[in-house]
Amino acid sequence: MRLDTDTIDGDLDLSGLRIAVVRSRFNASITDGLLQGALDWLEAAAVESVTVIDVPGAFELPVVARSLCAHHDAVVALGAVIKGETDHYHHIARTACDGLMRVMLDTGVPVGLGLLTVRLPAHAVARAAPGAENKGAEAAAAAATTAALLRRLAEATAPATGR
Repeated sequence: MRLDTDTIDGDLDLSGLRIAVVRSRFNASITDGLLQGALDWLEAAAVESVTVIDVPGAFELPVVARSLCAHHDAVVALGAVIKGETDHYHHIARTACDGLMRVMLDTGVPVGLGLLTVRLPAHAVARAAPGAENKGAEAAAAAATTAALLRRLAEATAPATGR
């Protein structure tokens, strides 16, 4: 007996997707690079509808991301939390990441995690620099392709009509 399998992979159609990018203004010298990486990736992927929203810091990313899910197919969350002299870094990083995961699971809308949590500013600079290692681009790719995959899965599992 041969196992019957379906594999959904390869190029996904990103046309018609509405993508929101929510960016923390705290550590703007870093988040500007993440935003540029995300926008460059989305443009290269021919995504036509992108909304950019700025928030004060990483702590505010989840609540605004949740609001954006109502009218967008995916959200890209961008921020940079850099370790300082206190435990504040740990609390903000964990709370923001947990909040973004909760938004994704509660709404079913993909959220690309472009929130850097680094120990040294140089690590953040490297991850926000132009090029293949830009984490904003990676977060945009993850969110958009997951949204396209979810759309394709919904089409593949929709009941047949007209019978």
